[in-house]
Amino acid sequence: METNVAALSEYEIERGKPMPSKLHAFVQLRIGYLMMKNYEKQFSVFSELSLELPLGTVIPDIAIYPPMVIDFFHDEIRMSEPPLCAVEILSPTQAIQELVERAPKYFNGGGQSFWVVVPPFKTIYVFSDAETYETFADQAILHDKKIGIELPLAEIFPVA
Repeated sequence: METNVAALSEYEIERGKPMPSKLHAFVQLRIGYLMMKNYEKQFSVFSELSLELPLGTVIPDIAIYPPMVIDFFHDEIRMSEPPLCAVEILSPTQAIQELVERAPKYFNGGGQSFWVVVPPFKTIYVFSDAETYETFADQAILHDKKIGIELPLAEIFPVA
Protein backbone atom coordinates (compact mmCIF):
# COMPACT_ATOMS: atom_id res chain seq x y z
CA MET A 1 0.00 0.00 0.00
CA GLU A 2 1.48 3.33 -1.04
CA THR A 3 1.26 6.20 1.43
CA ASN A 4 1.38 9.90 0.64
CA VAL A 5 4.31 10.98 2.84
CA ALA A 6 3.41 14.67 2.53
CA ALA A 7 0.04 14.01 4.19
CA LEU A 8 1.56 12.18 7.17
CA SER A 9 1.98 13.93 10.51
CA GLU A 10 5.30 13.99 12.38
CA TYR A 11 3.86 11.39 14.75
CA GLU A 12 3.00 9.04 11.88
CA ILE A 13 6.40 9.45 10.23
CA GLU A 14 8.33 8.97 13.46
CA ARG A 15 6.27 6.02 14.71
CA GLY A 16 5.57 4.42 11.34
CA LYS A 17 1.90 4.03 12.19
CA PRO A 18 -1.31 6.07 11.97
CA MET A 19 -2.11 8.65 14.60
CA PRO A 20 -4.55 7.16 17.08
CA SER A 21 -7.91 8.79 17.67
CA LYS A 22 -10.01 9.35 20.77
CA LEU A 23 -11.92 6.11 20.17
CA HIS A 24 -8.69 4.19 19.49
CA ALA A 25 -7.13 5.51 22.70
CA PHE A 26 -10.25 4.71 24.73
CA VAL A 27 -10.45 1.12 23.48
CA GLN A 28 -6.70 0.57 23.91
CA LEU A 29 -6.83 1.71 27.51
CA ARG A 30 -9.97 -0.36 28.22
CA ILE A 31 -8.38 -3.57 26.91
CA GLY A 32 -5.15 -2.88 28.84
CA TYR A 33 -7.09 -2.08 32.01
CA LEU A 34 -9.25 -5.20 31.75
CA MET A 35 -6.20 -7.37 31.10
CA MET A 36 -4.45 -5.96 34.17
CA LYS A 37 -7.60 -6.21 36.31
CA ASN A 38 -8.46 -9.78 35.31
CA TYR A 39 -5.10 -11.36 34.41
CA GLU A 40 -2.36 -9.48 36.28
CA LYS A 41 -0.93 -12.69 37.77
CA GLN A 42 -1.03 -14.67 34.49
CA PHE A 43 0.33 -12.05 32.06
CA SER A 44 2.45 -8.96 31.68
CA VAL A 45 0.69 -6.41 29.48
CA PHE A 46 2.46 -3.64 27.56
CA SER A 47 1.22 -0.75 25.45
CA GLU A 48 3.06 0.45 22.32
CA LEU A 49 6.06 -1.87 22.78
CA SER A 50 8.58 -2.01 19.90
CA LEU A 51 9.17 -5.57 18.71
CA GLU A 52 12.02 -6.79 16.48
CA LEU A 53 10.60 -9.97 14.97
CA PRO A 54 12.06 -12.17 12.20
CA LEU A 55 9.75 -10.63 9.57
CA GLY A 56 10.29 -7.04 10.67
CA THR A 57 9.72 -4.41 13.30
CA VAL A 58 6.19 -3.90 14.63
CA ILE A 59 4.64 -1.87 17.44
CA PRO A 60 1.36 -3.45 18.49
CA ASP A 61 -1.12 -1.37 20.42
CA ILE A 62 -1.00 -3.99 23.18
CA ALA A 63 1.43 -6.87 23.68
CA ILE A 64 0.60 -9.69 26.11
CA TYR A 65 3.49 -11.73 27.55
CA PRO A 66 3.92 -14.41 30.19
CA PRO A 67 4.59 -12.83 33.60
CA MET A 68 7.83 -10.84 33.64
CA VAL A 69 9.85 -9.17 36.34
CA ILE A 70 10.15 -5.47 35.56
CA ASP A 71 13.67 -4.18 36.19
CA PHE A 72 13.48 -0.40 36.54
CA PHE A 73 17.29 -0.07 36.24
CA HIS A 74 17.57 -1.93 32.92
CA ASP A 75 15.06 -0.90 30.28
CA GLU A 76 14.69 -2.48 26.84
CA ILE A 77 14.08 -0.30 23.78
CA ARG A 78 13.05 -3.21 21.53
CA MET A 79 11.93 -6.68 22.48
CA SER A 80 13.03 -9.58 20.31
CA GLU A 81 10.86 -12.12 22.12
CA PRO A 82 7.41 -12.24 20.51
CA PRO A 83 4.36 -11.65 22.69
CA LEU A 84 1.92 -14.46 23.33
CA CYS A 85 -0.71 -12.15 21.88
CA ALA A 86 -0.50 -8.90 19.93
CA VAL A 87 -3.51 -6.58 19.80
CA GLU A 88 -3.91 -4.11 16.94
CA ILE A 89 -6.68 -1.51 16.99
CA LEU A 90 -7.92 -0.06 13.72
CA SER A 91 -7.35 3.70 13.47
CA PRO A 92 -9.72 5.90 11.43
CA THR A 93 -7.12 6.54 8.71
CA GLN A 94 -6.02 2.91 8.46
CA ALA A 95 -7.15 0.14 6.14
CA ILE A 96 -8.05 -3.13 7.86
CA GLN A 97 -5.91 -4.97 5.31
CA GLU A 98 -2.84 -3.28 6.78
CA LEU A 99 -3.57 -4.90 10.15
CA VAL A 100 -4.48 -8.30 8.72
CA GLU A 101 -1.15 -8.36 6.88
CA ARG A 102 0.66 -8.08 10.22
CA ALA A 103 -0.65 -11.47 11.41
CA PRO A 104 2.14 -13.49 9.71
CA LYS A 105 4.78 -11.26 11.36
CA TYR A 106 3.46 -12.16 14.79
CA PHE A 107 2.84 -15.85 14.13
CA ASN A 108 6.09 -16.45 12.21
CA GLY A 109 7.89 -14.67 15.04
CA GLY A 110 6.47 -17.17 17.53
CA GLY A 111 3.28 -15.47 18.72
CA GLN A 112 0.26 -17.59 19.60
CA SER A 113 -2.60 -15.17 19.10
CA PHE A 114 -3.38 -11.92 17.27
CA TRP A 115 -6.37 -9.63 17.70
CA VAL A 116 -7.69 -7.04 15.27
CA VAL A 117 -10.05 -4.62 17.01
CA VAL A 118 -12.54 -2.59 14.94
CA PRO A 119 -13.97 0.01 17.35
CA PRO A 120 -16.81 1.51 15.23
CA PHE A 121 -18.37 -1.95 14.87
CA LYS A 122 -17.53 -3.08 18.43
CA THR A 123 -15.90 -6.15 16.91
CA ILE A 124 -12.72 -8.09 17.67
CA TYR A 125 -11.22 -10.71 15.37
CA VAL A 126 -9.12 -13.25 17.28
CA PHE A 127 -6.62 -15.02 15.03
CA SER A 128 -5.29 -18.42 16.13
CA ASP A 129 -2.95 -18.51 13.13
CA ALA A 130 -2.27 -16.16 10.22
CA GLU A 131 -5.45 -17.19 8.36
CA THR A 132 -7.84 -18.59 10.98
CA TYR A 133 -9.91 -16.32 13.18
CA GLU A 134 -13.08 -16.08 15.25
CA THR A 135 -15.25 -12.97 15.33
CA PHE A 136 -16.63 -11.51 18.56
CA ALA A 137 -19.12 -8.65 18.39
CA ASP A 138 -21.82 -6.77 20.28
CA GLN A 139 -22.24 -8.11 23.83
CA ALA A 140 -20.35 -11.39 23.27
CA ILE A 141 -17.60 -12.67 25.52
CA LEU A 142 -14.28 -12.82 23.71
CA HIS A 143 -12.62 -16.23 24.11
CA ASP A 144 -8.97 -16.49 23.16
CA LYS A 145 -8.51 -20.23 23.45
CA LYS A 146 -4.80 -20.12 22.59
CA ILE A 147 -3.84 -18.13 25.68
CA GLY A 148 -6.90 -18.68 27.88
CA ILE A 149 -8.37 -15.18 28.02
CA GLU A 150 -12.04 -14.27 28.31
CA LEU A 151 -13.18 -10.63 28.17
CA PRO A 152 -16.75 -9.35 27.93
CA LEU A 153 -17.04 -6.99 24.98
CA ALA A 154 -19.57 -4.95 27.00
CA GLU A 155 -16.63 -3.93 29.23
CA ILE A 156 -14.43 -3.01 26.25
CA PHE A 157 -17.20 -1.20 24.36
CA PRO A 158 -19.56 0.05 27.09
CA VAL A 159 -23.00 1.17 26.01
CA ALA A 160 -23.55 4.89 26.62
